[in-house]
Amino acid sequence: MSGQYEELEGDNSELARDPNLYQIADLLQDNDIDLESIQHSVVQMLRAFGENPNRKGLRRTPERVARMYTELLDGYRQDPYTLINDALYEVSYDEMVLVRDIEFYSLCEHHLLPFLGRAHVAYLPKGRVLGLSKIPRLVDLFAHRLQVQERMTRQIAEFLDELLHPLGVAVVVEGLHLCTAMRGVKKHDARMITSAMFGLFRRNIATRQEFLENISRGASSMF
Repeated sequence: MSGQYEELEGDNSELARDPNLYQIADLLQDNDIDLESIQHSVVQMLRAFGENPNRKGLRRTPERVARMYTELLDGYRQDPYTLINDALYEVSYDEMVLVRDIEFYSLCEHHLLPFLGRAHVAYLPKGRVLGLSKIPRLVDLFAHRLQVQERMTRQIAEFLDELLHPLGVAVVVEGLHLCTAMRGVKKHDARMITSAMFGLFRRNIATRQEFLENISRGASSMF
């Protein structure tokens, strides 16, 4: 590795025109989140629970909930062009690039309850690399929306594969789902693990094993 990073010329316009990248990002193209409708719905829910929305502790709850969802669901409206922000570089390096233990928080689309955990993302470069901070941001792009963990895992891998065209991509996500910890089976120690392997990570056992060993080395409990 030469240590010299060269910013790719013209990548912004190329990225903005890439329909496959935007298809994978699966953004919502309509207007911003409707805060007024959310507040009205929360008031109706509080009444349906038998609560009094006008009592002191609940007066501002609808407003707080509406503002909360603008943050929890901002992945629907995060333009990948803005997210990457020129952080694509030409570099002579073809060994594994791995960012592990990326914390994430998402919302289960079935019960609107959180699931949270950590993601491990790796790729084998083929002439270009992505700025380090962009990989956690990429995880958040897909976590900050109504999700299922299986789809989120594959979306992260597909996006990185389409963006960099590397020799391989690997993503493993470990999640604790409150929809199974707080209700239903009530198994608070259960963890779900999903993976997506592309290219050499899928075809080459040694490459895949190196990745799996790297993410397990020194791993601690999530919570």
